[in-house]
Order: sequence, then structure tokens, then C-alpha cells
Amino acid sequence: DEGVGKRCCPWSRCCGGGDFRPRTVWLGHPEKREQRYPRNVINNQKYNFFTFLPGVLFNQFKYFFNLYFLLLACSQFVNELRLGALYTYWVPLGFVLIITIMREAVEEMRCFLRDKEVNSQIYSKLSTRGTVKVKSSGIQVGDLIIVEKTFVPDFCHKGSCFLRTDQLDGETDWKLRLPVACTQRLPTAADLLQIRSFVYAEEPNIDIHNFIGTFTREDGDPPVSESLSIENTLWASTVIASGTVVGVVIYTGKELRSVMNTSNPRHKIGLFDLEVNCLTKILFGALVVVSLVMVALQHFAGRWYLQIFRFLLLFSNIVPISLRVNLDMGKMVYSWMIKKDSKIPGTGVRASTIPEQLGRISYLLTDKTGMISCLRFLILKNVALHIYSLWRKPSQSASRAPGATKVRKTISSRVHEAVKAIALVHNVTPAYESNGVTDQAEAEQHYEDTCRVYQASSPDEVSLVQWTESVGLTLVGRDQSSMQLRTPSGQILTFTILQIFPFTYESKRMGIIVRDESTGEITFYLKGADVVMAGIVQYNDWLEEECGNMAREGLRVLVVAKKSLTEEQYQDFEARYVQAKLSVHDRSLKVATVIESLEMEMELLCLTGVEDQLQADVRPTLEILRNAGIKVWMLTGDKLETATCTAKNAHLVTRNQDIHVFRPVTTRSEAHLELNAFRRKHDCALVISGDSLEVCLKFYEYEFMELACQCPAVVCCRCAPTQKAQIVRLLQERTGKLTCAVGDGGNDVSMIQEADCGVGVEGKEGKQASLAADFSITQFKHLGRLLMVHGRNSYKRSAALSQFVIHRSLCISTMQAVFSSVFYFASVPLYQGFLIIGYSTIYTMFPVFSLVLDKDVKSEVAMLYPELYKDLLKGRPLSFKTFLLWVLISIYQGSIIMYGALLLFESEFVHIVAISFTSLILTELLMVALTVQTWHWLMIVAELLSLACYIASLVFLHEFIDLYFITTLSFVWKVTAITLVSCLPLYILKYLRRRFSPPSYSKLTS
Repeated sequence: DEGVGKRCCPWSRCCGGGDFRPRTVWLGHPEKREQRYPRNVINNQKYNFFTFLPGVLFNQFKYFFNLYFLLLACSQFVNELRLGALYTYWVPLGFVLIITIMREAVEEMRCFLRDKEVNSQIYSKLSTRGTVKVKSSGIQVGDLIIVEKTFVPDFCHKGSCFLRTDQLDGETDWKLRLPVACTQRLPTAADLLQIRSFVYAEEPNIDIHNFIGTFTREDGDPPVSESLSIENTLWASTVIASGTVVGVVIYTGKELRSVMNTSNPRHKIGLFDLEVNCLTKILFGALVVVSLVMVALQHFAGRWYLQIFRFLLLFSNIVPISLRVNLDMGKMVYSWMIKKDSKIPGTGVRASTIPEQLGRISYLLTDKTGMISCLRFLILKNVALHIYSLWRKPSQSASRAPGATKVRKTISSRVHEAVKAIALVHNVTPAYESNGVTDQAEAEQHYEDTCRVYQASSPDEVSLVQWTESVGLTLVGRDQSSMQLRTPSGQILTFTILQIFPFTYESKRMGIIVRDESTGEITFYLKGADVVMAGIVQYNDWLEEECGNMAREGLRVLVVAKKSLTEEQYQDFEARYVQAKLSVHDRSLKVATVIESLEMEMELLCLTGVEDQLQADVRPTLEILRNAGIKVWMLTGDKLETATCTAKNAHLVTRNQDIHVFRPVTTRSEAHLELNAFRRKHDCALVISGDSLEVCLKFYEYEFMELACQCPAVVCCRCAPTQKAQIVRLLQERTGKLTCAVGDGGNDVSMIQEADCGVGVEGKEGKQASLAADFSITQFKHLGRLLMVHGRNSYKRSAALSQFVIHRSLCISTMQAVFSSVFYFASVPLYQGFLIIGYSTIYTMFPVFSLVLDKDVKSEVAMLYPELYKDLLKGRPLSFKTFLLWVLISIYQGSIIMYGALLLFESEFVHIVAISFTSLILTELLMVALTVQTWHWLMIVAELLSLACYIASLVFLHEFIDLYFITTLSFVWKVTAITLVSCLPLYILKYLRRRFSPPSYSKLTS
């Protein structure tokens, strides 16, 4: 009852669809609508054609940083404040803005094309002209859509089928959906257009597990009404298993259940960017202080307020304009490196603004499906058929030989009986599809093996039936009343289904009563969890021990038992069962009591154990993340037992760790008692269900989060999509640490968008999660390298780059301050025109930017020692301590160069400029060399290219520099002396530090 789509248009309130109201939908007549409904379109874009430029500019100038430079550039239009040519301020600002606009335009274009692809998906619609093709964006409420084995819109449908809902709620079980009974009598689907009928449906809401509506056919005599529930619906983002369904569209666009369970994407700003922003504010404070000091030293003479502005402009280099553009280009380089890494093929970067976040993750929240376990490749590890003879094994004497034969026969017949039980007690339906050679009808008639697919509400069920097929007993047919099995010899055994008792979370077992058509025998088969089955089967001495053994291997264990019934016993049971089902009061209790009368002294046949096949290298990846100091939380829509098994199997919970299963709580007092019980446990993993979590967060949010954050691992099962996002938000608020969410389904989108860093896994689940994520990977194991190598490098490189750009600006500002103070605090610029632009561009840009290629250790070492990642969590590469260190270095070097030039210059002012500027360029190039940890050939090229550019440009700089003077020996020795005094002490200090207090990574590389 929904339309296809993922996120609605932001203007949909205006386009129709105000407040949500119940609706009457006429089948096949969208024009009969009573209210306007939103268009069925996805829109993941941040801007549209008209809002793009204003939006991008607003997002740029809302940073204090960029607004400051805009005001600075604008001030140059005022004559009293002008310090030099206009281009010295407008060119750098324009360059920064053009780079940003281009990057945003590329990302918006990609987004637009992805949305267009989804909105243009073709569907088949029933109309008076027959079947017509319609785009996803053209689907309206009331349309009759024909859905085949694919993604579907939300609607009520015409034929019973199985569907998969893991994109919506994370549950990997297959669900049976039923048709509206009165439409089943129509000869063809086209007749749906001829009848006068409508669906009355509740208003759109976020509850994916319930639906209330009615179906009314008015042209009948009398009119027919049927109630509709969740069993008659197909939500958008669910997948049909096989066959064809005709449905009427009830909800579209932003009213889809999947969309209402998805939070709007937030514009993510990295923690690193916020820290850099904070440092620039400190620098701005320093700029204001220096300007005021200069004016104060002039004793506030004359028009001192204008002098303050002139000094603010003069020292504007203290806040580096090139910082933002250097960091943004660095981010683009990191993104490109991630995409091009051959060790993690297929990895995509959708948000190129936050790669540094990957280097500081403290909490990883992962979904189960496709991340940790691929249920698609379920295997039956070992169906342990423990057949213990009822008699003691006879002695090997000749006189007892006939007895031994009898025992062997008994074991053989019991194996057959066990396999037959596994082949019968399930809800699996075989379906046949055309394979290109054989058509569907023929395949169904001849039970063609190559065309058969199994459908069931649980992948475990399918794996068991596939196992019986592998040992020779094949399920070939099934309908509401019978089942057909094929033996290895090709004989077809037909069983009539007399009763079926489905699995429930309360009973933890399922049963079936069948009659063998060839012998007339009636048998009651039952399978269920060992905890409930232990009291139902006859006494034995091996069940408990073997169940324990299999559970320790991480298998999901089921116990299978049987009971033979006589015709009289069955008739007696049936009469009582029907009576119980008709009762109005306590119906479920009476029905359960009748069934339990059969569940006594049953014959134990076998145990089965099913294992989730993990994706490749999941365990080592989780091990790496744990060693890196990252806590892993698993949030899944699965059952508690399944989630716990997977956590053990993936070694999310280590073998010697206790698991505390949080008991179901519904009230404040229960939550209080359970939290106290949990508080007494130490170093123990927590398993909690979504309902209990909600109660705890309602009454004891702070206490619960405090305890949960201390756990080595947390597993939340039966989690709704919005609940996953809530957990991420709480972790961010309570701990202040960075979170990373990993998911692969539509049900993970909210969590991915809420986290500081969202990673989507592209797989068989579709691309919904990876499209909404900041980064997309193809396998869970790639996450290790993405964080340990790329995340770590991005953060360390950006930290070095930002501090170096600040150092570069502070150096020239210190020189300006020294120069002004020597010349009676005059607000005269030391360097003018091209010198000032060239300094932060062609003369130093390439070597400084080449720091994005630097790395302290090889990627193999970073993967081998994830403990290196733990160092970054403290934020040491960029802190107030390192910032202060670089400020002191800048002040030292700027002062040395300027005082040196003033001390050694000969007669003319031009000589000061020549000596100090050349020394400054050389100092910057040497400082880059000092900062680099691992040389890359491009770094050497950048250093030499910059030096060559400077030497070559001297020819054109004759108005600032005396060309004759720079060719003299006097100039060379003065520049050399100043440069050595400014750099040599730092080289010596670096050597001593490496010698006596080496960083952790250097111990690994030596």
C-alpha cells in the first residue's frame, strides 16, 4: 500500500499532502481522489536549480572564516582602507569559492542522476487500455500495479505470496501475504477495473508491523466488505519472492512507510573542520590584539580608528585564506585514494567532506544482515542425527548375530524417519520458474530440479529442506492441503496436511499432522527449541549434552520429534481443537491447551544445527576494530536468539566473555531492578530487545547509557529503524565520541544518516543504504582498511597540512609586525602586489599541499598494528598543544628572518625585501622537508618546481627586487646565514626528539 521511493520532495507540503488523513481509494480510478496526495518521487538533492548558488554561498559564508575574508575584500573598495591592488584580496577569495562551487555542483549532479534513475524505473499498470508501462514517478494513489519478482510499491494485492522485508525492518524471515478473498473469484486481473470497489485505509504512519483498512465491493448483491490487515499488504522496499501480484496503490512519496521511517539527511560537518574553525577564531583574536597593540603604541594619535582597520587588513594573513581551499582539495585527494585502492575494490565516497572522521571512530554500530552474517548463503553445518539404539548393543558372539542385524535395521529405519520428519515439518513451499529452456507450467508438472526455488518464512527452514534434498528426499510440491516428496528412486510420496501449528515466539515450536496417502498412517511431527522440547520428548541421556555442544559452536539448534496417532485419537483431537477455535473467550489459551494434550512422551528423532555463514574475514575485521579501541554495537531487527548466536559466531562477543541478556521489562520498577542486576556484572556483553531498550531510555536514560558504554559489546535485537537512529544520537550526546554506522538495507538509512560517519554495504539487499551513506563498500571486511589505513592517514595528513598552512601565514605576519614596529608602527605593507599572492600560491603551494601524500607507516603496518589507530582517538595530531608549538616556531622564524634582513641589508629598502623574501621562501621549503615522514617522488618534484618558479619569476619582479643585487655573493651568504639560523635549530631539535622520545610508529618502522 505504498509507492516506490525513498525520500520525498521537500516541497511536497505545497504540492499536495498536508496533514495525514485516512483515505478512500477507488480501484483503478486515481481521478476519484478526495484529497491531494504527494508525488511518488525520490529527491536526495540538497538544492534545486534556483537554490543552488544562494545555498552554496550561504553554506560557505556562514563560516566565520569565509565571511571575514568577504568583508576584508569588500573593504578594499574604501579608499582610506586600501592597502594595495584589489586583486591581492579578491583573487584568493574567488579561487576558494570557485573550487567549492565546482565540487558541490559535481556532487549535486551525481545525486540528481541517481534519483532520476530510481524515479524512472518502469512498472506495469492495469488500465482500460490493457497493461501500460508507467514510470515510478508517474504512479498515483488508486493505480492498479502489476508487480513481479522485484521491489514493490505499497498496496493490497491479489494473490498469496511470500515476500522479503529485510530492507524495511531488518528481518530476514520471509512473510506470507494473503489476497483479498472476493477478488480471487474474478476470471482475470483486468476484471478488477470492471467492478465498483474501494479500499478504506488508515492515515499514513510509521508503524510497519500493522495496517488497518477495509475492502468494499459495491456492485455485489448484497455489497461485500472485507477487513484488511498487515497480511494483505506489500510495503515499498519489500521484495516479492516469485509469481505476480496485482495491487492497488494506497500511499505514495513521503507517505510511504519506508520514507516515514527515514530521517532527513543532515549536512554533516566533520569534527576536524570544527576544530580548525576554533583555531581560526583564536587566530582572529590574536589579529585584533596585535592591531590594537600597534595603535596603542602610537598613543591613539590622529584618526586611530582608521589605523585599527588598516592594521587589521595589514595583518590579515594571520588568518590564512588558503587553509579552507587546501583542506578541501586534500579531502578530494583522500576520496580519490579511497576509490582507487585496489585492496578495497568497489568502495565509493559519496560525502567527500568528512574523510578525516574515519580516523577517529570510537563506536561502530552495525546491522546484522549483510554486515556480519550473510543469511543468503545459509549452510547446514551438521544435521546431527544421533540415533541411539533402544537396546544395548549386543555382544559379538555368534549366537547373537541375528540380533545385531535387527539393531542395524532399526538404526537405518530411524535415520530414514528422521530425514522424513525434517522434510515434512516446515512451512517451505517449492515454486517453479522458467529457466529459458523449460517453461513454468512444464517445470511444475515434471518437478524440474533446475527450475525449483524454495520459499519460506525463514532461511533456516530452506536450508533444512535443501539438506534433505541433498541426501535424496526432495520436497517437490506443496499446497494448502498436501505435500509431495520424491525419494531417490523417483517415487512420489504424497502426504495430506491435516493440521498445521505455526511457530510463535511464545511457543518456540512448530508442529504438523500429516496422513501418508500410501499407508494411511497419521503422524504428528514437532520441532522446536531445545528448552521447550526437553520436557516434551521421552526421557533420554544425550539431548542436553549434544544441544550444549552445538550451541557452543554457534549453531541454532532445533529438536525434532514425532508421535504416531490412530484414526480415533486424531478424530478426538480434531473435535476438541475445532471447539477451542470457536470459543470467544480465552481462545488462544484453550487452543494451546488442546495442542499440548498431544505434546507428551514424543519420540525423539534428531537434532539439527544451522550456522550463519559469515562473510569472508568478518572475525579478523572485528578483531582489528576491537584492538583499535573501537566498541562494536550490533543493532538488528532479528530475534534475540538469532542475534546472540550471530554475535558469538562472529566473535563480537569473545569466548570467555559473559553475556547478560536483559530480561523483558515494561514498567519503571522492572527496569530499575534489571539495571541493578546488570550493574553488578563486569566486562560482560549486553543483549537487549528494542522494547526493553525503549522502557530503559524512557525512565533511566543516563544510567542505562553509562552502563552500556562500559560494555565491550552491545547487541540490540528487534530494533525499529527509528530506534537505531535514536541509539546513535544518544551515543553522540552522552559520550561526545564519533560514531560510525554500517548497514546494507533500507531499514538502516536513518542510522547511517544520523551517525557522524555512515557506511553502506552494497549487496544483494539493494543499494538503498549505500546511496544514503557517506561511504559505500562491497564487503564488511573492507571496513578495516577504510578506517585503519585511509581514515588514519586522512586525519594525520589534514592535521599536518592545516598546521603548516597556519605556520606559513603566521611567519609572514610576524615579519610584518617586526617591520611595522621598527618603522615607527607605520601601517605600510612589507610585501606588495604579486609577492603577497605568489607567497601563498606558486612559491609554496605545491610543497605544502604535497603533505597530503605523507604517511608515517606503510598500510600493511597500520593493518597489522591497529593499536596505532587508538592514539588518534585522543585527538593528538591537532590539539592546542601542537597548535601552540607551531605558533612559537612561526614567531621564532619570522623574527629571525626579519631582524636578520634588517641587520644585514645595505643602504636600500629594496635589499630588505629581496633578502627577507628569499629567506622566507627557502625556510618554508626546508620546513616542508622537515615535516615530511615518508618521501614521495611528487614531493621532491613539488619542492624543486617551487624553487624553479621563484628563481624564474625574479625576472618579472624588478619593481620589488633589485635584480643586480641578487646576483652578488653578498646576497647569497646573507640569505644562507639567515635561513640556517631559522631552520637549523629545529632540525637539531627534531633529531634529539626522535633519538630520546620517539613516537610509537617509529618503533615499528625501525
